[in-house]
Amino acid sequence: MGYKSDIEIAREATMIPITEVAAGLGLTADDLDPYGKYKAKIHLDVFDRLKDRPDGKLVLCTAITPTPAGEGKTTTNVGLSMGLNKIGKKAVCTLREPSLGPCFGIKGGAAGGGYAQVVPMEDINLHFTGDIHAITTAHNLCAAVLDNHLFQGNELDIDPDTISWPRVVDLNDRALRQITIGQGGEGVERKTRFDITVASEVMAILCLATDIDDLKARLDRIILGTTRSGKPVTAKDIKVSGSMAVLLKDALMPNLVQTLENTPAILHGGPFANIAHGCNSVQATRMALKLGEYCITEAGFGADLGAEKFFDIKCRYAGLVPDCIVLVATIRALKMHGGTPLADLKKENLESLGIGIQNLEKHLENMQLFGPPVVVAINKFPDDTDAEVELLRARVAAMGANVVLSDVWAAGGEGGVELAKEVVRVCEGQAKPPFRYVYELDEPITQKIEKIADTIYGADGVDYEPAAVEAIKRYTDLGYSGLPVCMAKTQSSLSDDKTKIGRPTGWRLTVREVRLSAGSGMIVAVCGKMMTMPGLPKHPAAETIDLVDGEIVGLF
Repeated sequence: MGYKSDIEIAREATMIPITEVAAGLGLTADDLDPYGKYKAKIHLDVFDRLKDRPDGKLVLCTAITPTPAGEGKTTTNVGLSMGLNKIGKKAVCTLREPSLGPCFGIKGGAAGGGYAQVVPMEDINLHFTGDIHAITTAHNLCAAVLDNHLFQGNELDIDPDTISWPRVVDLNDRALRQITIGQGGEGVERKTRFDITVASEVMAILCLATDIDDLKARLDRIILGTTRSGKPVTAKDIKVSGSMAVLLKDALMPNLVQTLENTPAILHGGPFANIAHGCNSVQATRMALKLGEYCITEAGFGADLGAEKFFDIKCRYAGLVPDCIVLVATIRALKMHGGTPLADLKKENLESLGIGIQNLEKHLENMQLFGPPVVVAINKFPDDTDAEVELLRARVAAMGANVVLSDVWAAGGEGGVELAKEVVRVCEGQAKPPFRYVYELDEPITQKIEKIADTIYGADGVDYEPAAVEAIKRYTDLGYSGLPVCMAKTQSSLSDDKTKIGRPTGWRLTVREVRLSAGSGMIVAVCGKMMTMPGLPKHPAAETIDLVDGEIVGLF
């Protein structure tokens, strides 16, 4: 019997009205702004009403270094939340919103998979409630007002060569990485670029803002460039931050949907973890902690990217301390890290698995450095052999963690019960665990970068290109050295070279560029060949997505 596709499974789901999902959390219709029957925005004053209620347990789902074989971090997040509800725990799943770039590029949708999905899947993967469009518009409004200021006489005496504020679009379009604007007398001619919307500082600001006042203050602080005398120019200086806040007013409210088993799911914010901080919004996480006994959240790509930024950036700003970390892997992916070709992953290969487990061991070692207990979740595949599972269990046990097999893709919440029981055991068997950061904020920018490179990536050192050295000095002189660091690095390797799989050794990290995101409150270090505007593959997913008899096909 053939497998059903994710979209077929999603269409067979019995969704309940979003007001019923909300009622299970103790929310009323007055707490929501509905977007149709199955989606809604949660009013921000809900958190104010519940702020004195004790927080639930916070569980982070992260993963090994991604491979084409797949790991299933989002699927595990969804399945774990459903599994917790199966054993009588009130859980809320929190995820990021998918970007249209990967949906029409190579990755496809990002709403989980199999019987562990959030729905309505097609809406979530396309326009959803318009949050990403609002971010795109707010960002580009700032760019338009800035260039209009130059055209209308440049009252602030802005130096066009120092402008660092790009434009954004939520699609993969490599042709826009470097552009020239203002040609033909339509403005001040200058070179600039497009980033993908999920790399926008406005996205990071939305995800880190604790309330509307914090959002407005962060927008005010966005640095666009400098005057000819070297003074920073902000969004507030060109009088555009208020209009940006108006465009983001509704986008700041978290989105409520449901899983296939009607477990509440809050999806909000969508920064990539390879070029941004990779976590859903502070608003969503804080609200879920008040509404449920367990908040299951995620951080994008491998633990070297999303999880490190979750701890060192999001937890710092939001005052969060996780109770447990779930580190997700598949035996197939680990064999690929050990050198097995994609076509041969169904065959038992203990030698390849043994080499590939080194990638998992490095991520586990990293997660243990932060303090909370770690559970290793292995997504089951039918071709996983008993010998492969036992080898994996033994290696992980030697590092002081347990392996739990998860079958949520095929069995939904029932397939996540064992994982749920283990998460409850480690969360409820201890007080709030100790928690550590990789670096302290008062350390120099270079020291922060080098600690991440050495401790988390396993690099032998860091090499800075001249532009990065100059930028670090400039931002230090301006007083921004006390910000956390957001590393922009390939997701396909622990190193900055996507071809180095497994656990690379004997390499040095190259920092090509350093950018300042003063509004979101971070220094962005661009490493290796990383681009903040992705490109499309030779045959993008857009070629096979279609509307047939009124139904979307090819989205998964």
